[in-house]
Amino acid sequence: MTTVRTRVTILVSSTALCFGAAIGSAAAAPMPDGSDRGAPAPAEPPSNIDQRTHSTKPVYDYANAIRESVYVDTAMDSDSDGKNDTIAVDIVRPSETALTGRKIPVIMDASPYYSCCGRGNESEKKTYDESGVIQKMPLFYDNYFVPRGYAMVGVDIVGTNRSTGCGDVGGKDEIDSVVAVIDWLNGRNSAHTSDGSPVTASWTTGAVGMIGKSYDGTLANGVAATGVRGLKTIVPISAISSWYDYTRSGGVPYSDDYMPWLAGYVGHDTPACDAVRADLGDNDDDETGDYTKFWAERDYLKDASKVKASVFMTHGLSDYNVQTNHFSQWWAALAKNNVPRKLWLGLEDHVDPFEFRRDKWVDELHDWFDYWLQGLPNGVMREPMASVETAPDQWNDYKTWPAAKQAMPIPLAEGKLGAAGKGTVTVTDDPELTEDDIVATPSEVIAGRQMFVSAPLPSAIRVSGTPTVTLRIKADSTTTPITARLIEYGDAARYSGVRRTGTETCYGAKTSYDDGCYFEVEKLTAQSDHGIVSRGWIDAAHSDSLSKPKPLTPGKWTTVTVPLRAQDEIIPKGRILALAVTLSDTEWTSPNDTGASIDIDLA
Repeated sequence: MTTVRTRVTILVSSTALCFGAAIGSAAAAPMPDGSDRGAPAPAEPPSNIDQRTHSTKPVYDYANAIRESVYVDTAMDSDSDGKNDTIAVDIVRPSETALTGRKIPVIMDASPYYSCCGRGNESEKKTYDESGVIQKMPLFYDNYFVPRGYAMVGVDIVGTNRSTGCGDVGGKDEIDSVVAVIDWLNGRNSAHTSDGSPVTASWTTGAVGMIGKSYDGTLANGVAATGVRGLKTIVPISAISSWYDYTRSGGVPYSDDYMPWLAGYVGHDTPACDAVRADLGDNDDDETGDYTKFWAERDYLKDASKVKASVFMTHGLSDYNVQTNHFSQWWAALAKNNVPRKLWLGLEDHVDPFEFRRDKWVDELHDWFDYWLQGLPNGVMREPMASVETAPDQWNDYKTWPAAKQAMPIPLAEGKLGAAGKGTVTVTDDPELTEDDIVATPSEVIAGRQMFVSAPLPSAIRVSGTPTVTLRIKADSTTTPITARLIEYGDAARYSGVRRTGTETCYGAKTSYDDGCYFEVEKLTAQSDHGIVSRGWIDAAHSDSLSKPKPLTPGKWTTVTVPLRAQDEIIPKGRILALAVTLSDTEWTSPNDTGASIDIDLA
């Protein structure tokens, strides 16, 4: 079944847990001013602007749009072949604006996935005509936005698809390859066609908005952190903010040699790129878990003060691919620098909001780009800053995020309901324990696990922000992983994933080779007696410093804080909260050290 959407909608302590963390109030967003952010409103309203709604409308012919492929020059030679790398850029833009000389803004998706893996839930890849010029651009962005007066630009980052060179997985070369394209769009760099003829981007205002999910959104974060002129807004979806935090947690690796594997998965299969990937493996410090210069190069948080673009980020609260600490720490860093921003948090895992909140997402994205790239005063920045899915398809709007700090003491007792205990308990590592074993039967004694349990909650609570678990421990080893899980118990139907349906909906214009139609998904729930609120891992020696670990002194008390993953969840009255503490976790991580025992001070 296919539904074609033709309407245009305008949406104008004792052991205790403390929840919530304030990171600054929302700053009023300036109107786009044509300098640092946004584009100036045109003096004469063009035909694609609805003056009543301050919205672009689809007046340009998508079927006859200009489709072109160019190659942007760079100053780097990442494959050491003696020639500077070139970056392949595919463009779809209205022919009518080219004829009248009207300049238009750009929506850009820079990606390593256009040939290896595809984009979106249906893994669409770029396709080309017999002359090698872009024909089909993945996703709905060109179908929807080109008729409204935007250019859609798909960038093959260095070392992927039709670009030359070798990728360095989130490093300087990949980021610079995208910056080179933005520089070309703003007249600061050169490019050529496939036959070598010079080509300029005289058709654009130079105002660029980057969008993308996962790796693509990560590139948007990284490019924004350079402060490149011309980038007006980014829309990172389920995106990484620090590659160190993507590959490990507090010194505990999730897997071994992930960076060279990923580079090989998306990049060119050549001896030169094999050498680059070998360097990635040599420099990732998997064996120590340390934060080094290698990881600092791939840490966009440290450069958040350079961000000039506005940010509309979305993330799934069940995402354990790009975990929720990525959005929360990026959000906090942007808040400190008063970056105009907006946040959507869904229940889902690694899923684009186009899949789970489709109509609203398209409308909100339309308003966002109209405001930041077209300079239209549509009121999008007067809307609530945060929108959170608190139950399947139930959304609450909030003025800021996370919730204002409000500590709520909840006593937890060792293995039973009641007040906090006294003395110490011991946890001896059992790498064979599964999470199912750990969270089952919270009142029973299970070797390798210590469980601390609350009484039934006297009222509903909202866990909003990043929970942490602080423990006073004494170990028999110089280090050990420590794993913490925050669990809520009570029989309920809980979100359990999404499933594709047989119904398609269509967005924007279409051609014979691109109908702009996509299958919808439905949310799934499952009845269960518990839910994991959040998880977290740390190597105890890295508790005070990720770059300079301090070995524990066996037999000596020390304090270790385990950061859990960010969450926003309302836990109903009557539920029971529990904290499970274990050591190594071989299901979720690849720990370097196992076999220790620790004593925990219950006071």
